[in-house]
Amino acid sequence: MRSMIMASGLWAQAQPKIEWARRFMPVTNRLGRRLGDSGVLRGRRLALCLVLEPKTAVLALTLTDAGADVVIHCPARSTRDDVAAALHHAGVTVLSRSDATEQDDAAMARELLDARPDILVDDGATITRLLHQERPDLIPTMTGATEETTSGVRALRGLAADSGLGLPVIAVNDARSKTLFDNAHGTGQSTLFTILDLLDLTLTGRRVVVIGYGPVGRGVARHAAAFGGRVSVVDHDPIAALQAEYDGYRTGPAVDLVADAELVISATGIRHTIDVDQLRAMPDGCAVAVAGGVPQEIALDDLARVARPTVAGERLVRWTFAGDQGPDGRSVLVLDDGGCINCTAGEGNPIQIMDLSWGAQLGAIGYLAENNGRLSPGLLALPADRDAEVAAVALAARGGRS
Repeated sequence: MRSMIMASGLWAQAQPKIEWARRFMPVTNRLGRRLGDSGVLRGRRLALCLVLEPKTAVLALTLTDAGADVVIHCPARSTRDDVAAALHHAGVTVLSRSDATEQDDAAMARELLDARPDILVDDGATITRLLHQERPDLIPTMTGATEETTSGVRALRGLAADSGLGLPVIAVNDARSKTLFDNAHGTGQSTLFTILDLLDLTLTGRRVVVIGYGPVGRGVARHAAAFGGRVSVVDHDPIAALQAEYDGYRTGPAVDLVADAELVISATGIRHTIDVDQLRAMPDGCAVAVAGGVPQEIALDDLARVARPTVAGERLVRWTFAGDQGPDGRSVLVLDDGGCINCTAGEGNPIQIMDLSWGAQLGAIGYLAENNGRLSPGLLALPADRDAEVAAVALAARGGRS
């Protein structure tokens, strides 16, 4: 299978970034060596659908070093072309380019499945759902899959309840070594850094509304408050809302809280979390962004029927509502077309955070490979001993002990 990338000559630009990232990923390095020593991945094909940036390249190369044949795909808006070129240069098959259309991305996703992987490492359940919809014939030949994200695990639970999962899928997102660090710390930090860079502002004294108070929402709220923001929280779950109150945030319905907001961040991973009614309720110039996320988490399809877009800066689009006249018409500022802001416009989560996430992925991949044919189809938890192993290696690397 041949790679589909922008320009193979870009590889030298990414190589130092990848090498630098690997230096600060002791968990990935150590667990990767253990996988290699075990031999369980030799001759196995792994298909990865993950954000394509230097830290992901470390995971792909670690799996290659452990004996796996790796193929990787990433949608255009989350692809770093120099990283794609570096992986191709290292012998990894890459199906990703930043200039791909939606049709191109769909074709490359199908090509990923045409590689007939033994194990699928997914983000957002995109390829796992495609597998069940279009290539169920491959399922009996596969060992299993893993899922990296909250939104992906939610989608898989829906698929399991509806028509069932045909293969074992480990919910890596739900592992404590992932959720307690990646979701709560990494996404909060990287989201806020990216938003503040794009808007070129400070948060001190500014009114911020966070919608969704799961692990990601808690991390976003905590970091927004640490940056000086006056934070309010929206969550339909009364327990989550009460937790936000106890954490010191004002709570209430979204349409009320956004009325005086200067920045609104969705952290739910649910389509149309921020709808047109909420967008209309926001004050003129309010900025809107998504942490983590799924397509249309901001209801841009509906917004396009009642507002007109104009480019307001790099990755910034101002939507002015129809009926509002002239350049001073009321508008909202949508960041990066409502994409997963920390991945599509930023550098993703910090290296130390992704080191834990990739450690959990390596634990899940090893568990699937070691138990090939012995696991029942369905959504499975990462075994507690594998989860604890990730934390123990990370703790030792930091000079601590339990």
